[in-house]
Amino acid sequence: MSDSQDPTTWMQFATENMLVARMGLENGWLNSCLQNAQQAVEKALKALILSRTPSVKRTHNIRELVQSLAHIGIAAGLTDDECELLDTIYFPSKYPPDSALPYSSPDAAVCGQCLNIAERVLASAEKILAAG
Repeated sequence: MSDSQDPTTWMQFATENMLVARMGLENGWLNSCLQNAQQAVEKALKALILSRTPSVKRTHNIRELVQSLAHIGIAAGLTDDECELLDTIYFPSKYPPDSALPYSSPDAAVCGQCLNIAERVLASAEKILAAG
């Protein structure tokens, strides 16, 4: 199995994104915080998919990944609102001068919300992966 198909590798990258997201919030780098929180969730979800299937679709869409997981019998534990929030982050945060949120600038509260979501998803993914 190549690293690109190894759930453990995906979780390592998800954990790294989570740590960077925390540092972003601590240092007031709010766009970076949101971008890395979204990436942590995306990579954890992909790790879960790869734990049960040989490949994962190339997408940054959280809702699509959650639906893929549902099709293989894994509950991602994300609400529709959480998927929508995370899905608003990816593209705007990649290209300046936009903010990570399409209709407003990020603040510490929304960053904290996204960090909480990411921490919950990573903890759940680790538990599911450990159970096999």
